[in-house]
Amino acid sequence: MSIQKIIQQATIDCLESLYGKSFTAKDFQINKTKPEFTGDYTIVLFSLLKPLSKSPDALGKELGEALLKSQPEFVSSYNLIKGFLNLVVSDNYWNSILLSKNNDHCFGTGAKKERRVMIEYSSPNTNKPLHLGHLRNNFLGWSIAEIFKANGYDIVKSCIVNDRGIHICKSMIAWKLFANGATPQSTGTKGDHFVGDYYVKFNDAYKAEVERLVHEGCSKEVAEKEAPIMKATQQMLLNWEAGDPETLALWKTMNEWVYEGFNVTYKRIGSDFDKTYYESNTYLLGKEIVHKGLDKQIFFRKEDGSVWIDLTEDGLDEKIVQRKDGTSVYITQDIGLALQKYEEYQMDQSIYVIGDEQNYHMNVLQLICKKLNLPNANGIYHLSYGMVELPTGKMKSREGTVVDADDLLDEMERVAQQKTEELGKVNDFQPEELKELYKTLSSGALKFYLLRVDPKKKMIFNPEESIDFHGYTGPFIQYTYARIQSILRKQSGILTGPVLSSATPLLKLEKELIMALEHYPVVVEQACQELDPSHLANYIYHIAKTYNSFYAEHSVMNAETEEKKQLRLLMCRFTANVIASGMKLMGIKVPERM
Repeated sequence: MSIQKIIQQATIDCLESLYGKSFTAKDFQINKTKPEFTGDYTIVLFSLLKPLSKSPDALGKELGEALLKSQPEFVSSYNLIKGFLNLVVSDNYWNSILLSKNNDHCFGTGAKKERRVMIEYSSPNTNKPLHLGHLRNNFLGWSIAEIFKANGYDIVKSCIVNDRGIHICKSMIAWKLFANGATPQSTGTKGDHFVGDYYVKFNDAYKAEVERLVHEGCSKEVAEKEAPIMKATQQMLLNWEAGDPETLALWKTMNEWVYEGFNVTYKRIGSDFDKTYYESNTYLLGKEIVHKGLDKQIFFRKEDGSVWIDLTEDGLDEKIVQRKDGTSVYITQDIGLALQKYEEYQMDQSIYVIGDEQNYHMNVLQLICKKLNLPNANGIYHLSYGMVELPTGKMKSREGTVVDADDLLDEMERVAQQKTEELGKVNDFQPEELKELYKTLSSGALKFYLLRVDPKKKMIFNPEESIDFHGYTGPFIQYTYARIQSILRKQSGILTGPVLSSATPLLKLEKELIMALEHYPVVVEQACQELDPSHLANYIYHIAKTYNSFYAEHSVMNAETEEKKQLRLLMCRFTANVIASGMKLMGIKVPERM
């Protein structure tokens, strides 16, 4: 239990003992004491004054004395300033935390919970490689899954691959028209990039045909419908849905090329899944549910035979769930897949990591599932995140302006190498060690930069800012960790025979660092409750900054006494373990040396 929760419960106990009334944590606030005042934690008294008919001074003095008397091992003194009761936590407590937790690798993990959570992320299309937007999606989904695991939840990571539809046929028809039998192997091209190139070729050819038809006298609207390449693509989709063997064979071949490419990228970024669903296997799901919904009058049929749901009373509008020819739409598939997921895993919560452009769709999905009384409908949660843009603006895959994930990772490794060489501290590294270090730094820079921002916010990614050994970056934290490991390697022997006692007095920066480290489990829990890894990123950065401030002021190896030396070495180890644990929850490795 954190000191903040200890103080919270002690305050409740003292209030009930003093005044004979029941209290909860919601009846008052506890904050960290502001730097300009003496104290560690502050109890805000104002909400208690009226119920207890007490003045701020009277209540503060009575409560402060009660806490001193009942909690001498935690509270060493207090002061009262205009309704704020500032408590000083004893050095004994902070030293006991340091002694007991400095090498506890389970520190920050929660008790096992009998709750299963599915987290769906990535959701790529098989007509193009993963891009910068997919990276934010993957990093968010993977990190949230690990944070939930750390909090004791049973986690299932899932992915839905969009492997069918008109957009997939565009790449296929372009390959038939322009490839002359070329393959990823024959061209030496990664499979997902190879297929993505033909998606761009389709768009180029389509625009040229539309322009030609307009020049010949067609309106743009007619030209877009009558362009030969588009009509051929539409026919290919019909052939696919009819099970045409030749079309299916090409579809399977090109998808396999893409999957091979995806797997390379997933491995490179450390993303994985327990279950992968494919739209080609799920697009017919939900049709039976729609028929049952018609019988229950949840849906209605229009004159043309299409099936709809009226959500106007819920603040939305009418939504089609089945076309007039009886075919499914996206929402039909998603309804069926939501039920299938539950039947397979019986999860208590289903989290969808999907961009904010799908907010309306996800609102509709949950509303329909609730109206159908599907199991776990209330457990559907949309982790909506903002799009990633470049300094030059939005990316467009059909125009080939998207930043491919692989290209970005290559560029990040190049910048990591350049920045590392500028520091000039890796002359003794072997070539393979350097290669691994550049990968670790570049991946850490990218993940930290994309995770440090509140998921709900749109963001601009600037590669140059993300790799800076002195900035608000992953490499700054990684460098801090490596520095600590260097100290510990030189002084590890002193940690074998403890001479430190809980009564060892602490200096200001020593106490500040231990206080920050003790707060780690609270941050991991908050990141889980709010589905927001940025809390963790900001906290770990704060730890690294606090450690560097401490290290700049106080020598570890040449401490004033042997006891102080051991104290600071324990602080170093505690800091390193918390940094490594927090970074791991974001999928970021920390190098032992740099």
